Amino acid sequence: MSQLALIFGSIFGCLAIFFGAFGAHLLKKILSGDQLQSFETGVKYQMYHAIVLLVLGFNLDDTLTIDNYIVNAFIIGVILFSFSIYLLVISSAKNKKLKFLGPITPLGGLFLAAGWAMLLYKFTVFF
Repeated sequence: MSQLALIFGSIFGCLAIFFGAFGAHLLKKILSGDQLQSFETGVKYQMYHAIVLLVLGFNLDDTLTIDNYIVNAFIIGVILFSFSIYLLVISSAKNKKLKFLGPITPLGGLFLAAGWAMLLYKFTVFF
């Protein structure tokens, strides 16, 4: 069992609900359609990976290095990907776009993809 995966899965799931409601009710009035869609993409990816972390948390062995790498890749990926999208969208809505966050989003996506690739590796090598 991976307690770190369970903790972050729970946190990310809870925050995804809050951010989804925030986007649907409060931000809907100030964001363009494209901005709202970007915000929703961040929420969806965050929730998907929250669920994955919860499932992995009950099934991975945190004494195995590969399992820790997988969990950490998903955690870092969600933080970099989803949270950079949130900040980019909200800052651009206020006409104070934080351009330095632009390259952080794809870096987060790479961490998410790396987590999935390591999971595939684990399934093919360790089973």
